[in-house]
Order: sequence, then structure tokens, then C-alpha cells
Amino acid sequence: MRGAKSAKWVAGAAVIALAATACGGSDSGDEGKKSTSGQPAGYVSIDVGEPQKPLMPADTNESNGSYVIQSLFTQLLDFDDKGEIVLTNAESVESEDSKTWTVKLKAGWKFHNGEAVTAQSYIDAWNWYANVDNKQQNAFWFSDIKGYADVHPEKGASKSKEMSGLKAVDDTTFTIELSEKVPYFNYKLGYATFAPLPKVFYDDPKAFGQKPIGNGPYTFEKWTHKKLIQVKAFDGYQGPNKAANKGIQFKNYSTVEAAYQDVLSGNLDMIRQVGPRDLPKYKTDLGDGAIEQPYAAIQSLNPAFYSKTFKDIDPKVLQGLSMAIDRDTITKTVLNGTRTPATSFTPPQVKGNQTLDSDILKFNPAKAKELIKEGGGVPENKISIQYNADGGHKEWVTAVCESIRNATGVDCVGDAKPDFPTDLEARDNDEVKGFYRGGWVADYPVNVNFLKELYHSKAESNNGRFADKEIDELMAKGDKADSLEASVAAYQEVEKALVDKMPAIPLWYYAINGGHGKNVDNVKVDFHGDLELTGVTTK
Repeated sequence: MRGAKSAKWVAGAAVIALAATACGGSDSGDEGKKSTSGQPAGYVSIDVGEPQKPLMPADTNESNGSYVIQSLFTQLLDFDDKGEIVLTNAESVESEDSKTWTVKLKAGWKFHNGEAVTAQSYIDAWNWYANVDNKQQNAFWFSDIKGYADVHPEKGASKSKEMSGLKAVDDTTFTIELSEKVPYFNYKLGYATFAPLPKVFYDDPKAFGQKPIGNGPYTFEKWTHKKLIQVKAFDGYQGPNKAANKGIQFKNYSTVEAAYQDVLSGNLDMIRQVGPRDLPKYKTDLGDGAIEQPYAAIQSLNPAFYSKTFKDIDPKVLQGLSMAIDRDTITKTVLNGTRTPATSFTPPQVKGNQTLDSDILKFNPAKAKELIKEGGGVPENKISIQYNADGGHKEWVTAVCESIRNATGVDCVGDAKPDFPTDLEARDNDEVKGFYRGGWVADYPVNVNFLKELYHSKAESNNGRFADKEIDELMAKGDKADSLEASVAAYQEVEKALVDKMPAIPLWYYAINGGHGKNVDNVKVDFHGDLELTGVTTK
């Protein structure tokens, strides 16, 4: 998502957000009038479900909440449509040794309440995010910073409120000292979890999460839970992605099919992802409004290693299950040719992507049976795949189960949760019974983002609780490399080692197959497959 956007779990088959490459002023129109779709004149609407958590940058790592967070907050930098860094709130982010980084902010930036965005706005926010007492999902993202262990010890309460590695030089300059050098650290700063916070946040964080005040291109207007979130263009915004419309409505739908029908009827402007049922005809239905474009994301099956099914499982069993999935047929038929079978754990659009020299991602029923038998079999000879029913996943989950059943004799069933937040809560609370559907989109365009953030033993998004000392050590080696290129190469070795560990079963790479109705123009897609909402105009 992103032009900075976040390492995120994807609700459906695509993610939408605001990218730094969009620009423009305000659209014309009367504030008080309503459009034909019922939204205020000049506003645009998109299908985005209920966020899992309150709207706080470091407590959001799923696509629904991230769409809104990225409309309300802007971090130091973002990425263009090719995955290259674009400076937003930062004037510069530099380091001579990959260990100490100096950040200079652009002057004149304001929060939506008029407070100046300063170096201290970032330092205070990062210290709060990282503090174990505040229980933020993305606290792990700050673990590179010196002093993180004091605010976030492995056990117990925080020993300090501040990380020693963060120091303000003046109002618009601060330094970040890391515990060890991290050549790709500046790329990580493009994730929305690094956004600053205004002083009012600390008065009542819980209340703030319901009515956030950010520094992004839009200001918060209202949140009608499980129905609608509405934001308004911020006239005082200083970034390169200034809103070209008057505001956005993020509208909640129980199914992607219902959202699609509203696009056709003019009651919704944009849909992130068309469901499998409508894929064969959406290009005809939407005409010039149809969108199809690959982006940096991957679908996978992730074992819950704490579950009765996969606790102490031999990786050979998982390799066998992987080889029992006919990716070619499923992507061509059920998914109507809109996905590409995976050849690695990372998508093609990120630095370091490689085709793995292994047969584990190739359909081979005979070998699948053999590996499962060698590994001791599947407990009770049955597996389940948890997914969210509101994301258009039922058809392909059913097809994957049929492929596994036919190839190996292992029974396989879908475990549908009614919506994405419910699915995520089950993962967070270690309630997954077998596999869960993992859809991950790039936060930054480096292979590390698809490896460390998902498979390091302490990673917040490692919901399968995969833990392997050898993998952690290989990742540490990559983090200490002398250059970005060397770090990327080291993580390629991590990925090769994952073949023997099987923390997940890669399925296919994503493409956005969405579109827009006739009431909007200038709908573009960024590197992450997000619709650049700030650039969308109304007719």
C-alpha cells in the first residue's frame, strides 16, 4: 500500500492507499451538496472494511486500517511507482555508516490541529510506539534503534520511557543511532508505523484512536463502526500528495460482490479487488474503468505451529502439501488468469527476488504423497485453511483443498471467519486450528520485508509462531552487512534456507483486478498495487 505503506496483511486480493506520487489542488463543487451516491460533493468512495484496531499508526498492520492511517498521517518518506524513495515530511535521511542516521525535516509542516511537526514529534511517538507497556502490534519495527531493549524488554515492564538512540538536534533535525548497522533502515522509514504524533495524543490514546489527528493529506471527520469512515482534504497539507478531491469515504461491505454491484450502480466509486465470481466479466462491465496490474504482494498458506495439526510437524509434510497444490490450474481457472504461481517467498517487484532452485512449489502428486509419508503424515489426516469470508477467498480455498485431497488423500476444509478483523483476532490470539491465509504486501521494496517481518521469531506479524534459531542468525548476519546490496544478498540465503524449514507455503503473486465507476477520473495504481486516492478527481 503505500507510498510508504505498511507491511500489511491484505484483506482481499488487493490493497489501496495514498501514494506520494499524486499531486493536485482541490476539486470544484459545493461543500453542502451530495453526489448521486449519497456522499458529499467532491468526495470519492472506496470499499474498505472495518479496521481491526483503533486508528493508531503503530497498532495497525492490516490493509483496512492502513488505508485510513495513510490518509491521515504522513511519515518521513514514501515510494514512487517503481519502489524508489520519495521524501515526504523529510528534507533528507542520510547515514555514512548505516548505523547513525540524520533526519532533517521540511519546515512548515503542521498537524491537523495546527501544532507544528517537529523532530520531537517523531521522537516522542517512536518511544511510545516501542514501549512494551503500550502493547503496539508494530513495536518490533523499532527494535533496530539503540535502547529498544530498555523500553521493550523480552520480559516484564519497560525499564525506560526513551530509547537512547533518538536525539533531537533542533526543531527540524534529529539523529537515530541503531544498535547495529542496518543498510536498509531508510527503506523501513517508509512504513506508516513511523508516523509522528501530536501532543494531544498522550492525553488519551484510547480516545485518539477513535478520532485521530494526523499530519497527512486528509483530516478525520467520522467513523460509523462497521459502516463508514470519512476523511476530508486538509488544505494546509505540505506534502507532494496533496488531495485533488474534497475527501474520501471508506465504505464497509460484507462481500466484494456487493461492493462490485455498487460500483456498477454508481453508489461506490472504486473497488480494490473484484471477486472471483465477477472476474470473467469485469473488464467488459467497467470498460476504461477496469484496472489490472501486478504488484508487490504474495498469497501463502501459513501453518499455526502451536496448533494440534502442526505442532512439531516435520517440514517434509509441509513440502508435500505444497507440492499437492496445482497452482497453474487454480490461477488460470478459479482466479481467471489474474495471479501468477509463486516461485519463491518474495514477489518479483522487490530487491533480491529470486527463483528458488527447488521443486517444492511445483505440482507433483506422487512426490507430495511420498514426502508426507516420510514426514510422519498429517495428524488425523486432516487440515483446515482459515480465511475471511468478506475477501473473495472461498473459491480458491475450496480449489486448494480439492487439489490437496485429490493428490494426497489428506482431507482439507475451509475455516471461514465472517470478516477480516475476526480472522486477524484469531491469529493474534493463537486460535488458528491449522493453516491461515496469508496475504502480504510490501511495506518497502526489499526482500527483507517479506522474510524478517514474517518469519523472524520475534516479528509481530509472525502469527504462525514459526521460530528457528538458524534462521534468526542468518537474518542477523544480513542486517549487519556493509551495504544494501550485501544485505539483500544475505537475505537471499535466508530465503534458500526457508525451503528446508517451511514457515509457509507460497501460492501465487498478486495483481490488482479492481476498477472504478464513471463518476471519477485519474485513478492510478502505485508500486504496491494501491490506488493513489489523493490523485482521484470527481467529474
